[in-house]
Amino acid sequence: MHATPRTSASSAVSEDGLRPRLSLRERKKIKTRVAIRRAMYRLTAEQGYEATTVEQIAEAAEVSPSTVFRYFPTKEDIVLTDEFDPILLREMRARPAGEPPLRSLRHVVTEATRLALLDDREETVQRTRLMVEVPALRARMMESMASTSRQLCEVLAERSGREVDLEVRVFAMAVLGALHETTVYWAERGHEDDILTLIGQTLDTLEAGLPLGT
Repeated sequence: MHATPRTSASSAVSEDGLRPRLSLRERKKIKTRVAIRRAMYRLTAEQGYEATTVEQIAEAAEVSPSTVFRYFPTKEDIVLTDEFDPILLREMRARPAGEPPLRSLRHVVTEATRLALLDDREETVQRTRLMVEVPALRARMMESMASTSRQLCEVLAERSGREVDLEVRVFAMAVLGALHETTVYWAERGHEDDILTLIGQTLDTLEAGLPLGT
Protein backbone atom coordinates (compact mmCIF):
# COMPACT_ATOMS: atom_id res chain seq x y z
CA MET A 1 0.00 0.00 0.00
CA HIS A 2 1.58 3.20 -1.15
CA ALA A 3 0.38 5.25 1.76
CA THR A 4 2.35 3.27 4.26
CA PRO A 5 5.98 2.27 4.68
CA ARG A 6 6.85 -0.40 2.18
CA THR A 7 7.45 -4.05 2.81
CA SER A 8 9.57 -6.16 0.48
CA ALA A 9 7.70 -9.05 -1.07
CA SER A 10 10.91 -11.05 -1.05
CA SER A 11 11.28 -10.81 2.70
CA ALA A 12 7.78 -10.27 4.05
CA VAL A 13 7.63 -13.14 6.51
CA SER A 14 5.66 -13.54 9.70
CA GLU A 15 4.16 -16.20 11.89
CA ASP A 16 0.77 -15.17 10.49
CA GLY A 17 1.85 -16.11 6.99
CA LEU A 18 2.37 -12.73 5.34
CA ARG A 19 4.66 -14.38 2.82
CA PRO A 20 3.90 -14.59 -0.90
CA ARG A 21 4.74 -17.82 -2.70
CA LEU A 22 6.83 -16.62 -5.61
CA SER A 23 8.15 -18.35 -8.69
CA LEU A 24 11.80 -18.09 -9.69
CA ARG A 25 10.88 -15.58 -12.39
CA GLU A 26 8.98 -13.44 -9.90
CA ARG A 27 11.87 -13.54 -7.44
CA LYS A 28 14.29 -12.41 -10.17
CA LYS A 29 12.00 -9.52 -11.08
CA ILE A 30 11.78 -8.42 -7.47
CA LYS A 31 15.56 -8.70 -7.11
CA THR A 32 15.96 -6.33 -10.06
CA ARG A 33 13.39 -3.90 -8.68
CA VAL A 34 15.10 -3.88 -5.29
CA ALA A 35 18.51 -3.27 -6.91
CA ILE A 36 17.11 -0.29 -8.81
CA ARG A 37 15.49 1.14 -5.69
CA ARG A 38 18.60 0.76 -3.57
CA ALA A 39 20.71 2.37 -6.27
CA MET A 40 18.37 5.31 -6.37
CA TYR A 41 18.31 5.76 -2.60
CA ARG A 42 22.10 5.57 -2.46
CA LEU A 43 22.53 8.18 -5.18
CA THR A 44 19.82 10.40 -3.74
CA ALA A 45 21.50 10.36 -0.34
CA GLU A 46 24.76 11.43 -1.99
CA GLN A 47 23.58 14.09 -4.45
CA GLY A 48 19.89 14.77 -3.93
CA TYR A 49 16.73 13.62 -5.71
CA GLU A 50 16.64 16.20 -8.50
CA ALA A 51 20.29 15.64 -9.45
CA THR A 52 19.85 11.89 -9.70
CA THR A 53 19.08 10.70 -13.24
CA VAL A 54 17.62 7.44 -14.50
CA GLU A 55 20.85 6.84 -16.40
CA GLN A 56 22.84 7.09 -13.18
CA ILE A 57 20.41 4.79 -11.39
CA ALA A 58 20.67 2.22 -14.18
CA GLU A 59 24.46 2.27 -14.10
CA ALA A 60 24.55 1.88 -10.31
CA ALA A 61 22.05 -0.98 -10.45
CA GLU A 62 23.95 -2.61 -13.35
CA VAL A 63 20.95 -2.60 -15.66
CA SER A 64 20.03 -0.61 -18.76
CA PRO A 65 17.91 2.57 -18.62
CA SER A 66 15.25 0.71 -20.62
CA THR A 67 15.11 -1.91 -17.87
CA VAL A 68 14.56 0.79 -15.29
CA PHE A 69 11.66 2.20 -17.33
CA ARG A 70 10.24 -1.28 -17.87
CA TYR A 71 9.89 -1.72 -14.12
CA PHE A 72 9.18 1.91 -13.22
CA PRO A 73 7.50 4.17 -15.82
CA THR A 74 8.75 7.33 -14.08
CA LYS A 75 11.55 8.19 -11.67
CA GLU A 76 8.92 8.96 -9.04
CA ASP A 77 7.60 5.42 -9.32
CA ILE A 78 10.93 4.03 -8.11
CA VAL A 79 10.14 5.60 -4.76
CA LEU A 80 6.39 5.06 -4.69
CA THR A 81 5.80 1.67 -6.34
CA ASP A 82 6.18 -1.45 -4.25
CA GLU A 83 5.17 -5.09 -4.10
CA PHE A 84 2.77 -4.63 -1.23
CA ASP A 85 -0.53 -4.02 -3.05
CA PRO A 86 -0.94 -7.64 -4.25
CA ILE A 87 -0.06 -8.87 -0.75
CA LEU A 88 -2.52 -6.44 0.82
CA LEU A 89 -5.34 -7.63 -1.43
CA ARG A 90 -4.53 -11.29 -0.90
CA GLU A 91 -4.33 -10.91 2.88
CA MET A 92 -7.56 -8.93 2.98
CA ARG A 93 -9.32 -11.73 1.12
CA ALA A 94 -7.87 -14.24 3.58
CA ARG A 95 -9.19 -12.50 6.69
CA PRO A 96 -12.08 -14.22 8.54
CA ALA A 97 -15.49 -13.87 6.93
CA GLY A 98 -17.63 -11.30 8.70
CA GLU A 99 -14.66 -9.46 10.22
CA PRO A 100 -15.25 -5.67 10.10
CA PRO A 101 -13.26 -4.12 7.21
CA LEU A 102 -11.39 -1.69 9.43
CA ARG A 103 -10.27 -4.51 11.72
CA SER A 104 -9.01 -6.50 8.72
CA LEU A 105 -7.09 -3.49 7.42
CA ARG A 106 -5.66 -2.80 10.87
CA HIS A 107 -4.20 -6.30 11.02
CA VAL A 108 -2.76 -6.28 7.50
CA VAL A 109 -1.32 -2.75 7.56
CA THR A 110 0.15 -3.10 11.06
CA GLU A 111 1.84 -6.38 10.22
CA ALA A 112 3.18 -5.09 6.90
CA THR A 113 4.60 -1.97 8.53
CA ARG A 114 6.24 -3.99 11.29
CA LEU A 115 7.91 -6.18 8.69
CA ALA A 116 9.01 -3.18 6.63
CA LEU A 117 10.82 -1.74 9.62
CA LEU A 118 12.48 -5.07 10.34
CA ASP A 119 13.49 -5.47 6.70
CA ASP A 120 15.09 -2.06 6.13
CA ARG A 121 14.14 0.80 8.43
CA GLU A 122 16.60 3.21 6.82
CA GLU A 123 15.03 2.74 3.38
CA THR A 124 11.58 3.28 4.86
CA VAL A 125 12.76 6.50 6.52
CA GLN A 126 14.40 7.78 3.34
CA ARG A 127 11.34 6.97 1.26
CA THR A 128 8.93 8.82 3.53
CA ARG A 129 11.30 11.78 3.85
CA LEU A 130 11.38 12.13 0.06
CA MET A 131 7.57 11.92 -0.05
CA VAL A 132 7.44 15.02 2.12
CA GLU A 133 10.30 16.98 0.54
CA VAL A 134 9.83 16.40 -3.22
CA PRO A 135 6.78 18.08 -4.85
CA ALA A 136 6.82 15.69 -7.84
CA LEU A 137 6.54 12.73 -5.48
CA ARG A 138 3.62 14.27 -3.61
CA ALA A 139 1.76 14.80 -6.88
CA ARG A 140 2.47 11.28 -8.13
CA MET A 141 1.44 9.88 -4.76
CA MET A 142 -2.13 11.04 -5.33
CA GLU A 143 -2.30 9.11 -8.60
CA SER A 144 -0.82 6.05 -6.95
CA MET A 145 -3.30 6.25 -4.08
CA ALA A 146 -6.23 6.42 -6.49
CA SER A 147 -5.04 3.23 -8.19
CA THR A 148 -4.67 1.42 -4.87
CA SER A 149 -8.11 2.63 -3.80
CA ARG A 150 -9.76 1.12 -6.88
CA GLN A 151 -8.20 -2.25 -6.13
CA LEU A 152 -9.11 -2.08 -2.46
CA CYS A 153 -12.71 -1.19 -3.35
CA GLU A 154 -13.03 -4.41 -5.32
CA VAL A 155 -11.91 -6.49 -2.35
CA LEU A 156 -14.12 -4.60 0.10
CA ALA A 157 -17.10 -5.08 -2.20
CA GLU A 158 -16.40 -8.82 -2.48
CA ARG A 159 -16.12 -9.23 1.28
CA SER A 160 -19.27 -7.22 2.02
CA GLY A 161 -21.37 -8.70 -0.78
CA ARG A 162 -22.16 -5.33 -2.28
CA GLU A 163 -21.37 -3.24 -5.32
CA VAL A 164 -18.54 -0.74 -5.46
CA ASP A 165 -20.91 1.99 -4.39
CA LEU A 166 -20.24 5.44 -2.96
CA GLU A 167 -19.88 4.19 0.61
CA VAL A 168 -17.28 1.60 -0.38
CA ARG A 169 -15.31 4.17 -2.36
CA VAL A 170 -15.45 6.74 0.44
CA PHE A 171 -14.35 4.17 3.03
CA ALA A 172 -11.40 2.94 0.96
CA MET A 173 -10.11 6.42 0.17
CA ALA A 174 -10.68 7.60 3.74
CA VAL A 175 -8.46 4.81 5.07
CA LEU A 176 -5.75 5.31 2.47
CA GLY A 177 -5.79 9.07 2.88
CA ALA A 178 -5.58 8.75 6.65
CA LEU A 179 -2.64 6.36 6.42
CA HIS A 180 -0.91 8.69 3.98
CA GLU A 181 -1.29 11.61 6.39
CA THR A 182 0.06 9.40 9.17
CA THR A 183 3.18 8.71 7.12
CA VAL A 184 3.62 12.41 6.34
CA TYR A 185 3.18 13.30 10.02
CA TRP A 186 5.79 10.70 10.98
CA ALA A 187 8.28 12.10 8.44
CA GLU A 188 7.63 15.75 9.31
CA ARG A 189 8.46 14.99 12.95
CA GLY A 190 11.80 13.47 12.00
CA HIS A 191 10.63 9.85 12.32
CA GLU A 192 10.95 10.14 16.08
CA ASP A 193 7.52 8.68 16.87
CA ASP A 194 6.66 5.00 16.81
CA ILE A 195 4.93 4.56 13.45
CA LEU A 196 2.99 1.51 14.66
CA THR A 197 1.53 3.59 17.49
CA LEU A 198 0.64 6.35 15.03
CA ILE A 199 -1.11 3.87 12.73
CA GLY A 200 -3.09 2.52 15.67
CA GLN A 201 -4.07 6.05 16.68
CA THR A 202 -5.10 6.84 13.09
CA LEU A 203 -7.36 3.81 12.78
CA ASP A 204 -8.82 4.47 16.24
CA THR A 205 -9.73 7.97 15.05
CA LEU A 206 -11.42 6.62 11.93
CA GLU A 207 -13.37 4.13 14.04
CA ALA A 208 -14.46 6.57 16.74
CA GLY A 209 -14.74 9.80 14.76
CA LEU A 210 -13.38 13.18 15.82
CA PRO A 211 -14.72 14.37 19.18
CA LEU A 212 -15.55 18.08 19.40
CA GLY A 213 -14.21 20.41 22.05
CA THR A 214 -11.20 18.30 23.05
